[in-house]
Amino acid sequence: MGLPETMPSTDTRFTDTRFETEWLLLQAACSATANRGDSRQEQDQDQEKEKEKHGLRSLLQRPLNWEALVQLAEQQGVVPILYRSLTSLGSEVPPATLAQLKQGYETNLRRTLLLARELIRILDRFDALAIDVLPYKGVALAETLYGDIALRQAGDIDLLVRASDFSRIKATLQDLGYTPHLPLSQPEERAYLGSGYECAFDSILGRNLLEVQWALQPRFYAVDFAMESVFRRAIPVNVAGRNMKTPSAEDLFLILALHAAKHVWGRLIWLCDIAQIVKSPALNWDWISETATFLGIVRILQVTLVLTNRMLGVAIPAAAEKSLSADSAALTLADEIAPQIGRSKPQNVESLSYFRLMMRLRERRADRIRFLRRLAFTPGPGEWKSVRLPASLFPLYRLVRLGRLAARLAKT
Repeated sequence: MGLPETMPSTDTRFTDTRFETEWLLLQAACSATANRGDSRQEQDQDQEKEKEKHGLRSLLQRPLNWEALVQLAEQQGVVPILYRSLTSLGSEVPPATLAQLKQGYETNLRRTLLLARELIRILDRFDALAIDVLPYKGVALAETLYGDIALRQAGDIDLLVRASDFSRIKATLQDLGYTPHLPLSQPEERAYLGSGYECAFDSILGRNLLEVQWALQPRFYAVDFAMESVFRRAIPVNVAGRNMKTPSAEDLFLILALHAAKHVWGRLIWLCDIAQIVKSPALNWDWISETATFLGIVRILQVTLVLTNRMLGVAIPAAAEKSLSADSAALTLADEIAPQIGRSKPQNVESLSYFRLMMRLRERRADRIRFLRRLAFTPGPGEWKSVRLPASLFPLYRLVRLGRLAARLAKT
């Protein structure tokens, strides 16, 4: 997969050249956090911090659009990381920019604490009903990977659940003041538990505040991950003073890599998360390789590691190089994807180019065929909303799906 580097690669240029310096500064700040090791001796850590400051200062010598930098940090989900990095530079950063970042940092911390409190309230109710759930992103990830819930930009509450528990979970959440963001009829819900992967819930605290997932991706992506095994391998953690379980580091690496791939690695925060896992010396790369080979996602993991290396300068572990078989296609894909990371226009996930990319990310022909077949014939909420069919004709939604997909692709 190529030799590890120690700094972000210069070939990962931002697609909007107007803000290339701002992008490089954001990369450098994220790289500094990603490469900071807790196990280094104090003297080595001090030297590393001085090296990081020198790298940041060299970029500060260039003309900078500070407002654009802050906006980029918000889009990429790394405001706390940028704030922590720039506070060490003192007067070299405009006071107004530091004040703006500090406000964003403190706002994020307040939201993080709110989400932590709400997560604990939800878990307490589920525990009382003997319903197992696994927090795996958000505050749980911030605590377990960063060791500081303030350092990761807050999003929502994410829970892995068993599909068989969904009806009880939905009823319990409704008792707690949550309502499904997308209401479904009983036939639609039954079908969606087989074809979809998540359900978002709204509350008075915000829209889409909570997401429960019974699979890692929609079924048509053709990655049939055994969720029950994730529950079996879950590890205990303490988040905001509350004991809970979360996926093992190995499972979390697979989960986050698949999530990033689904969104074409479009935000730096996803690579920052993965970097925190990758640098763990205890990661079982043999197990990861065996599982990835079984699922047919070795290429996705390779692209993820290469992008984390190029964007953040995080070395690819020797054990990963050894365990994951070499694939030149992964390097080609990384070359294509890296310049697109951070672009302001999000990826069109219903375009022909996106579907082609998802197929190219799979190393086995059989998986590509399964992807195409399921993509064409797996209906979802879009089909159910576009045409109202009686329950007796529910299987005909496959044809509706095929027709709507063909119409969309014809426009791209």
